[in-house]
Amino acid sequence: MTILVINSGSSSIKFSLYRATPEADRPKVLADGQLSGIGTPEPQLELTSSGPIPAQPSHPVQADSPTQAIHVVLDAVTASGMPGLDAIGYRVVHPGPQLHDHTRITPDVLAELEHAASFAPLHDPEAITLIREAMARFPHIGHYACFDTVFHQTMPPEAFTYPIPEPLRKAGVRRYGFHGLSCESVVYQLRAQLDQSFPSRLIIAHLGSGSSITAVVDGCSVDNTMGLTPTGGVLMGTRPGDLDPGLIFYLLRQPGASVDSVEHLLNFDSGLKALAHASDVRKLRESSPHDLDAKLALDIFCRRIRMAMGGFAAVHGLDMLVFTGGIGEHDSVTRSQIADNLIDKLHLDESANIAKTEGLRQISAADSAIPVYIVPAEEDLIIARHVVRMAAS
Repeated sequence: MTILVINSGSSSIKFSLYRATPEADRPKVLADGQLSGIGTPEPQLELTSSGPIPAQPSHPVQADSPTQAIHVVLDAVTASGMPGLDAIGYRVVHPGPQLHDHTRITPDVLAELEHAASFAPLHDPEAITLIREAMARFPHIGHYACFDTVFHQTMPPEAFTYPIPEPLRKAGVRRYGFHGLSCESVVYQLRAQLDQSFPSRLIIAHLGSGSSITAVVDGCSVDNTMGLTPTGGVLMGTRPGDLDPGLIFYLLRQPGASVDSVEHLLNFDSGLKALAHASDVRKLRESSPHDLDAKLALDIFCRRIRMAMGGFAAVHGLDMLVFTGGIGEHDSVTRSQIADNLIDKLHLDESANIAKTEGLRQISAADSAIPVYIVPAEEDLIIARHVVRMAAS
């Protein structure tokens, strides 16, 4: 079967085409691409191919809205020479309190996703728009939602329970954890690469525009820094991470404030952006030698991550540290700043750390008691594998 995977963000759509066969554990990627800059003056579409599918170098397209953008993507993957689609899988950040597993999308599931959109306002509304448009265009194939929270369903009650009144807890107010598809892809790749040497106690740092730290024991999530929504945890590009709850009350009491304005402030105008007027770590690194605001923002970013890692290591133990996500995979300075003196006898091999090598690789020194790896986040692959499983059942 041929599977299209849609992984949407607030201003971009990443997508991949996979071919799955019953005898293969790992679906084969046929092509992948990205439509970036949605809603900007110059959206760009790029399609790369690993087979007979024709590639498309980055070129401008018309994509003023998510609705227009998804049809640009669907046109690209159904153009002449493309294989027919058998199923579409979507990354959805938050399923809400009623959906506990990846699922085929039905009208009832869509209703639950609409209800859950307020939990992840940066991600879910756009994802729902794309799902509705694609289902209308391809009504006779399977459409499947894969959630960022499912991998964290194995967290124990002491990790996910909030100390709030019971009626709220029964209504689903709890710590959900996010970046689960990324973490699952890390576990999947490490198991394939290391086999019997797969670590019992693993800490995964997914660092990107959104960032989280996850503790994994025997391949199962036991802790994640994010909570009810992806706004909490460590400092992020435009989100503050964990805050004193009293700060929210303070913000709401300010003249002209509303729930919507405070929610927008915390999701779109906080984090690195609030500290240094930019949310892109690459730009902050370039300016940090002479920009004290940029240096402070990066110092806080790395400090929060180190604190989370140290706490998880103290509670759950640590046999391996993994960096993934856009920053985790590509920013050697951030990796060094986080790993330096994090735990006794953990040392990076700086030549390996700064090397431009791609793919899964070890970057710890030979004398490091804790191995450190970079593992690409292959969320699309995990979504494709779940789609194959769900379609078969």
